[in-house]
Amino acid sequence: MKSLDNDAKMPSQIAKDAEIFQNHISNVLRQLREHELIECINPEVGKGRLYRLTDKGEKVSENL
Repeated sequence: MKSLDNDAKMPSQIAKDAEIFQNHISNVLRQLREHELIECINPEVGKGRLYRLTDKGEKVSENL
């Protein structure tokens, strides 16, 4: 979540920033979406999706 503090990013960028293997990032992103902490801002694209924190995610991120 800290990776998304001030910017929307693609999963590959999030994985690199968070030092998580890229093949694990989709599970992490899915869980964060289910808890309404992040959102995809361009779900219509197949590749190059961008994710950002929701208002709820920003509040949680401030406390990390």
